[in-house]
Amino acid sequence: MALDTKDIDSFFHGAGAKPGLEIWCVENLRLIPLPKSLHGKFYSGNAYIVLNTVLLKNGAPRHDVHYWIGKDANEEDSSLASDKALELDSALGSCTVQYREVQGQETEKFLSYFKPCIIPAEGVYLSQHGHLDDQSYRVSLLRCKGDHVVSVKEVSFSRSSLNHNDVFILDTASKIFLFSGCNSTIQERAKALEVVQYVKENKHGRLCEVAVIEDGKFVGDSDVGEFWSLFGGYAPIPRDLPSDALEESNTPPIQLFWITLQGKLCPCEGNSLNKEMLDSNKCYMLDCGAESFVWRGRNTSVTERKTSISATEDFLRSQSRSTTTHLTFLTEGFETSVFRSYFESWPRVEPKLYEEGRGKVAAIFKHQGYDVEELPDEEDCQPYINCEGKLKVWRVNGDELILVPVEEQTRLFSGNCYIVQYKYAGNEREENLFYAWLGHGSVQEDRVDAISHMNTIADSTKGDPVLARVIQDKEPLQLFLIFRTLIIFKGGLSRRYKSFITENDIVDDTYDEGKIALFRVQGTSPNSMQAIQVDQVASSLNSSYCYILQTGTSTFTWIGNLSSSIDHDLLDRMLELINPTWQPISVREGSEPDNFWEALGGKTEYPREKELKQYTDDPHLFALMSTDGRRNSLSFKFYSLKR
Repeated sequence: MALDTKDIDSFFHGAGAKPGLEIWCVENLRLIPLPKSLHGKFYSGNAYIVLNTVLLKNGAPRHDVHYWIGKDANEEDSSLASDKALELDSALGSCTVQYREVQGQETEKFLSYFKPCIIPAEGVYLSQHGHLDDQSYRVSLLRCKGDHVVSVKEVSFSRSSLNHNDVFILDTASKIFLFSGCNSTIQERAKALEVVQYVKENKHGRLCEVAVIEDGKFVGDSDVGEFWSLFGGYAPIPRDLPSDALEESNTPPIQLFWITLQGKLCPCEGNSLNKEMLDSNKCYMLDCGAESFVWRGRNTSVTERKTSISATEDFLRSQSRSTTTHLTFLTEGFETSVFRSYFESWPRVEPKLYEEGRGKVAAIFKHQGYDVEELPDEEDCQPYINCEGKLKVWRVNGDELILVPVEEQTRLFSGNCYIVQYKYAGNEREENLFYAWLGHGSVQEDRVDAISHMNTIADSTKGDPVLARVIQDKEPLQLFLIFRTLIIFKGGLSRRYKSFITENDIVDDTYDEGKIALFRVQGTSPNSMQAIQVDQVASSLNSSYCYILQTGTSTFTWIGNLSSSIDHDLLDRMLELINPTWQPISVREGSEPDNFWEALGGKTEYPREKELKQYTDDPHLFALMSTDGRRNSLSFKFYSLKR
């Protein structure tokens, strides 16, 4: 339900008419449009509204609205930014997706608008002065995270802020220090270098030195000595211990709430989520822990939508998650792929010809008197264990284990080995399932250590854990159901893998978003979908699958002629999960442009026949017995296979 034109802020008239960014700053409870020269320059004492407009291939515009809240912004300005974002959505026809952005916790989509990064300044923006100046140069320590886009956050200037997993920039008046944690990725280090260049140009006028500090090196280098002297002298940074990883996760279960007109959140009952649970006349909140969504039915009023926003923010604040949870607002009909992925049942559009044909064939057989019953889809098969448990993943790095952060544990590298622990509720007690996943490009020493580490962790758990060794490309379906979403990249991060390719003069093909990469998308449902990076050559294609081709300058989605509507749905979801900033060019098999084949090194033959997608089954134990004492009347009974 849209607002009356007279109720819409005059600054929003004509907004979104052209592609690109439009930004407004909230100043003294009113909106001030910012010139392009100030785009990307945020102040911690303000709130902002950012509109990004993209023209899709069919010519229709797509609008994303973000309201950004500085850490020092007052409550009135923050509340106004929230209301104005909803007002802008109404002005654009209630067809936008809205995101709440909190300083230091911004989404990748938001950060992708500003190259190479945003570094909010202290103080308040004032349109008549531009900003509040601080004449003294303040030393700051910045933490850089992210492979696709870099999130820069100022942290406390102390040794305790440093760790082995991230990249840090120490910005002083005369020199910039770049400190790379030994466990940080190549992509993170490359992004941090771009930030260093940005700081040097914008804060130092290019007139300052840059020093690179290696994690663990503390002698024989004057820059290293100067760096540690700023922290009061060198002291080792503590490493994460495997025992730390065994602590229980506080991630809440996924829960759908109906938001009443009075702003009360009422839990929706049900063992699973499906589209039919959402009423067009109501608003809902889907709480997923690290991210939450507010879904507004198309028949809801502006007042109800405002209530849903404030009710959700109050709920997150009461749970002490107000600044750590990504909050996205959706209107019915404009749901994102990530939101849809939490629902087991979501109507598919545009049934494919072969599916229509299947229905016609069934109708013909029924007309001729045959009893026709459709076989269940793969996605309807029930998992053997409870798949609502807790997942933990470690990467093997020589003789040590590195706990993979929750947000990265569904991203594996084929040159590495991983330990997977899965805890779930059994019939009478908590069960533990362990996998040692061995990438097909991993070195033998890492494989041996992976088995040893798995046994050590399993021995420290209670009960009778089940252990399994899994080779890449031979994964059981159960493993995919546990991960739900799995992305496997080429290359590796372990020390032994890096040493192996160096000693044998092998080109390092570790995934880099700036280079050509080809992903095969597979799976049976949103609860079991994978993207596997394969060799970037035409022979890797197969008509039975869908693919994502990243060239460094553009992205293609390739739809095989024998792929199903399930594959197409998973393709959209996977694309957004791998990198939400990509704007893909959709290509159907047989209509590829020349630059598509050029990226793959030329057009060659590839499999074009229907391929049966099979998985390595988990082992099962069956008992064969007679049901009524007669020889020809037999039945099977299923048992779990335990160690």
